[in-house]
Amino acid sequence: MTPSAMESSQTIQRSQDRERMLVIMAKAPRPGRVKTRLARSLPVQAVTELYRCLLDDTVALAHSLPGVKVTIMCPASDVEELSPLVGETGVIAQEGEGLAAALTSVFAQLAASGRHVIAFNSDSPHLPVSVLTSAFEILTTHDVVVGPTHDGGYYLVGAKAPHAALFHGDGMGTNNAFDALLTRARSLRLSLGFTDSWYDIDLEGDLARLAEELRLAPTRAPRTAACLERWQQVMPNLPSGAEQP
Repeated sequence: MTPSAMESSQTIQRSQDRERMLVIMAKAPRPGRVKTRLARSLPVQAVTELYRCLLDDTVALAHSLPGVKVTIMCPASDVEELSPLVGETGVIAQEGEGLAAALTSVFAQLAASGRHVIAFNSDSPHLPVSVLTSAFEILTTHDVVVGPTHDGGYYLVGAKAPHAALFHGDGMGTNNAFDALLTRARSLRLSLGFTDSWYDIDLEGDLARLAEELRLAPTRAPRTAACLERWQQVMPNLPSGAEQP
């Protein structure tokens, strides 16, 4: 092995030895405050219960990764309500309001000591474990890792240092959020790596896709699968995924 290759290998090894942390971006499951786009066409009670199940299964997914610390970040007003619902998983308050402020808080509070930090959505129990593992691997050789969604957003973002300006500006929560993030990262001269494209649970079509996946493999997200089955028994019009090709 050449000296330069040996130095590169040692750098990667030191990077891999750093503490790894998964941060779930969440809210307290209050009616009318979660999955609001779904609530436009489905009963608020069903949507609220669904969010709670999605969060429970997402927490379980995060804890399934060995050697990774898991915490939840939420608005300060939600900490007291959310903490008893997530067992021993730590809950910390974000600074400021909105998603941009939350993500800025994640890396300011948790990545400042050199941790490798991945933040992802609280409605992601359907995300393959391999994607999260890949995100940490990508982060060993890049400044930032991003997981794009099919609708122009992103479901995951990771960094190993605070980048205060990375989430500033327009575009958060819109269908150009991914492009806006890339533009800011490149303007900051940050190297970027990407995980596989995936989908959020925001609209009825997303829910139908998830329902079909869990109908075939309910153990992937057992609480969410049971929730969907329970509501489909009393609401036949709830997306079931049966019509998906």
